Amino acid sequence: MNLLIYIQIFLAVLLVAGILLQNTSAALGSAFGGGGDETESFHTRRGAEKIIFTATTVIAVLFVIVSFSVFLLS
Repeated sequence: MNLLIYIQIFLAVLLVAGILLQNTSAALGSAFGGGGDETESFHTRRGAEKIIFTATTVIAVLFVIVSFSVFLLS
């Protein structure tokens, strides 16, 4: 049980780091409906950006699985 909690904390730190490492060219104003061309926010991920995106997705899924496991075992 304690091991799952430590794994959950480790995955949470990795998840935050993965989200912060993702680079977007959109400004904060465009997140709330303002600014520029709508097609500029969509692009093909390549190289390191694709690896970070995929790793973040995998870490998020693992985090959810571990969180449910901690909930069910407590």
